[in-house]
Amino acid sequence: QVQLVESGGGLVQPGGSLKLSCAASGSIYSINAMGWYRQAPGNQRELVASITSYGSANYADSVKDRFTISRDNAKNTVYLQMNSLKPEDTAVYFCNADLKQRFGGRVYSYWGQGTQVTVSS
Repeated sequence: QVQLVESGGGLVQPGGSLKLSCAASGSIYSINAMGWYRQAPGNQRELVASITSYGSANYADSVKDRFTISRDNAKNTVYLQMNSLKPEDTAVYFCNADLKQRFGGRVYSYWGQGTQVTVSS
């Protein structure tokens, strides 16, 4: 079994900052890419940022220069530092990890349960 547990969401004023964390636990052999997605009411889930096991990051245009993704491979944890938050960043944020549970096994994608981020005055 594999679990991804997010934390760090909440209510913040426009212009403020939040840092999300997501820790993967369970039967894990290796983790490839990890990422953050978000879904606002009435919208499809969209990629916010992703990071490879070597630290190469990719961002949605809407969050470039405001959000920073990082990871601690020793802790199987990925972070999302969100600065200069805007009301349009309001959404449920989901953590994702592509991982193997054994040597030579297939890569499967796992999701966290989501954490609410609300940007409002």
